[in-house]
Amino acid sequence: MTTLSRPADSYSPLYFLASLGAGGLSVTFFMWLFMWVPHAGIPVPTFEHIWAALTTGGPLQQGMILLAWAGIATFVFLNLKYLIWNLRSFARFRKTQAFETLRNSNAETTITAMPLAMAMSINGLFVAGLAFVPGLWSIVEYLFPLAMVAFGLVGLLALNIIGDFLARVLTKGGVFDMTANNSFAQLLPAFALSMVGVGFAAPAAMSHNTVTVGIALVLSTFFSVAAAVYMIVAAITAFNSMLHHGTAKESGPTLMVIVPIMTILAITFLRQSHGLHATFEVHGTPAETMIFLSRLLTIQVIFLLLGGLVLRRQGYFADFVLGSRTSPGSYALVCPGVALSVMLQFWLNKGLVAAGVVDKFSVAFWVVSAIAVVAQFLMIALVFRLNRQHFGKGNQPLAVPAE
Repeated sequence: MTTLSRPADSYSPLYFLASLGAGGLSVTFFMWLFMWVPHAGIPVPTFEHIWAALTTGGPLQQGMILLAWAGIATFVFLNLKYLIWNLRSFARFRKTQAFETLRNSNAETTITAMPLAMAMSINGLFVAGLAFVPGLWSIVEYLFPLAMVAFGLVGLLALNIIGDFLARVLTKGGVFDMTANNSFAQLLPAFALSMVGVGFAAPAAMSHNTVTVGIALVLSTFFSVAAAVYMIVAAITAFNSMLHHGTAKESGPTLMVIVPIMTILAITFLRQSHGLHATFEVHGTPAETMIFLSRLLTIQVIFLLLGGLVLRRQGYFADFVLGSRTSPGSYALVCPGVALSVMLQFWLNKGLVAAGVVDKFSVAFWVVSAIAVVAQFLMIALVFRLNRQHFGKGNQPLAVPAE
């Protein structure tokens, strides 16, 4: 028998990226509050700061806050909705023969999309708490250890998945197909590790407890360095395969996965730097931060241009975004745009403005901010487009085995 299905009913762990993208968009709205709402004395704005700005600010600031609140609420909801859907779908999927086939192929690393999305959800919930929960900052020192336990469990899950994959391919010759390694899909584990690392870095920046800050600094360093090492090795081997075999069309979006990894590593560095400054009296200069962020932004632009060139030549957007074909890997397109938006906000505010190159709220300030906001809203449109394609009512028959 046959039944109408959605593309998402043909499950892949890459659908965890639907949750990830929504969570990332919630952060882009929090960036408005982080950069444009005064929060003197505290590293991040809280509900009290936001409420004060809302009740005393002008119409433009009030509109910005209301839109930011709406954006955070909407995309945290979608983040959790698709995370829960994925966890349920993955539990069913792992009982199938398709899961065993995946576990014995290059695509085994797609399972790391699960801890990646989980870590993003923890970050998203923290953002929502700051934006909506009165008095949260008064108990935040009790929340940081709990958050580190949660990130630790997610990190162990990621390391376990990566360990299973590496143990299989490094102990059995010939099981890794280099001809199918012609994309940056194998960088997904590095993405997951970096997301855990940036989560651990949050207490390093915000806690006033020396032990908490120290533990957070060490663990965030471990996962971030591990992510960087894995990224470099995987990128070199993948690029060699792409030069020989061309880039796999359905995996083309992975060419830009380095973009979100760079943003995450940048945020990790900024959080660690603030923790070292506030707790251990280690001081850097705004100019050093500006140059550091500029270097990472340069890497992002290079890979955005490379990825865009390849995707355009392959006709990826015409087929998988604007056309009728679907691929769960299309959700990987959301991450670079979100990451670029967030990176531009940090580069502008923590780099150019802090170093005195650009005046806050000047014309140049708003030009760069506008680029970040345009990237943000393009990704919002892309998310809703992909959600309709993959989770809307399908029109393709799906074979259903007789019971």
